[in-house]
Amino acid sequence: MTTGQPQKTLRQRDMVLFTVSAILLLDTLTAAASVGAPSIFWWLFLGVVFFLPFALICAEMGCAYPEQGGIYAWIRDAFGGRWASRATWCYWVNTAVWIPAIFILFAGVFKQLFMPDLSLGGQLAIGIGLTWLGVAVNIVTLEVGKWIPNLGAMLKVVIFIAIVAGAVAHIGEHGMANPLTLETIKPDWGSSLQYIPAIIYGMLGFELVSAGSQEMRDPARDVPRAILISGCVILLLYVLGTGAVLAALPAGDINLVEGLVDTLQMFFGSLPGGQFIVLALGIGALFTFFSNGVTWALGCNRAAAEAAIEGELPRIFALESRNGTPVGAALLMGLVSTVALLLYGLLSGSNEDLFWALFAFSAVIFLLPYLGMLASFLRLRRDDPDHPRPYRVPGGPGVALLCASTCMLVLGLSIVLFMYTPGEGLQWQVVAGVLVTLVLGEGVIRQAENHRRVLPGQVPDNGSTI
Repeated sequence: MTTGQPQKTLRQRDMVLFTVSAILLLDTLTAAASVGAPSIFWWLFLGVVFFLPFALICAEMGCAYPEQGGIYAWIRDAFGGRWASRATWCYWVNTAVWIPAIFILFAGVFKQLFMPDLSLGGQLAIGIGLTWLGVAVNIVTLEVGKWIPNLGAMLKVVIFIAIVAGAVAHIGEHGMANPLTLETIKPDWGSSLQYIPAIIYGMLGFELVSAGSQEMRDPARDVPRAILISGCVILLLYVLGTGAVLAALPAGDINLVEGLVDTLQMFFGSLPGGQFIVLALGIGALFTFFSNGVTWALGCNRAAAEAAIEGELPRIFALESRNGTPVGAALLMGLVSTVALLLYGLLSGSNEDLFWALFAFSAVIFLLPYLGMLASFLRLRRDDPDHPRPYRVPGGPGVALLCASTCMLVLGLSIVLFMYTPGEGLQWQVVAGVLVTLVLGEGVIRQAENHRRVLPGQVPDNGSTI
C-alpha cells in the first residue's frame, strides 16, 4: 500500500483562522495583564522587535519551502534530518504535555458553569474524553477537522471583543483600576524582564499552519497574506484586551482564566439578559480551550509524521490514513496526554505544586525548536540564494540577518528566564525536566536510525495506511 495523499483543503481564510486559533489565548492575556500597566509597553515593544520579524520570517519560509512537516522540513533542508528530528521531538512532546493543562482549565470552567460539585475524578474524565475527541479530529481530513480551529478562532475574537466592551462599561461606572499613562506603562528594566517569557510564549505559532503545506491550495500566495492578516488581528486584540482588563481590574486581582466566569459576571451579570451573556461567553470559552489544543496537535502531529516517514522518528509516528492524516502520531499524543492527566490526578491531592512546577519545563522544550528554525532561515538564505521566494523579508540580507538575530536573542533570554528566576535562582526541576526530555528524545531518534524514507513506487516499510 502507498502512503495516503493529503487533500488540498486549506484556503487563505482557513490559514488565517488556524493561526489566530493557535496564537490568541485567554491565558496569555492573563499572564500579560498580571504584569500591570507595563505589559502594554511589552506588547508594543516585543511586537516590534520580535513578533513582526518572526512573522516575516515565517511568511518567507512558508511560501518558499511549502513542504509537509513545516518546521521539520525547514530544519532538515538546512541542517539534515537528525537536527530536524530533535527539533520535531521537542515540538511534539511539548504539545502532548501541554494539552492536558488546557483541558484541566476546560474542566474547571465547566465546573463553574454547570456542576459546582464536580469531583476531581469527574474533571479528569472530562479531560481524558476531550483528549481522545481531539485525537479523532486529528485523524479525519482537514476538510472536516479545520472547522474546529476555524470556529475556535472566531469565538476567541468574539470573547476578546466582549471583554474589551465589558471593561469599558465597567470603567464608566467604577473608574480606572490601573491608570494607563506614559508614566505607568514605563517598565522597570530590572524586575520586569522576568515577564518577557510569558508574552513571547503567546507570540509563537505562525509556522504551525505550514506543517500542512501539502494540504494548502496555494501556499506561495496565501501564507504571507494569512500571516499578515492574523498577526495584525492577534497583536491588536492582545493590546486592547490587556489594556481593557487593566483599566477595569486591579493587577493583583487578575485571574482571567481560572476566574473567567467570575470576571464575566462582574462585567455582564447585572445587565438585562446578563446571565445569558455570561453563559454564552463561558460556553464559547470552553470551545476555545478545546480548539486550541486541537490546533497545536494538528500541526505538531503532521511534523512528527513527516519526520517518521523519512526515518528520523520511530515508524509508528508514520502511520497514516488513506487520506494522509497522521494516525500514529495522533494516537501516541493521546496516550501521552492521558498519562499526564492521570499523573495530575495522582499528585494533585498530595503535591500539586510539584506537578505544575514540573510542567514549566515544557515551555523551554517549546522554545528550543524555534532557535533551529531561525538558524535554518539564515542557512538557507546563504546556501540556497537562488531558490524561488515568492515573498522575502524586505530590506535585503542585512535586514534578514538582523531580524533572525534579534528573534534568537529574545528567545535565548526567554529560555534563560524560564530556567532561572531572578531572586530565586536556578529552577532545578525545570532544568532536570529539559535534560530528561532531550535524553529521551535521543533514544527515540536512535531507535529510528534504520528507518529510511521510501522512494515513490516502492513498498514502504515505514508504516502503512489504514
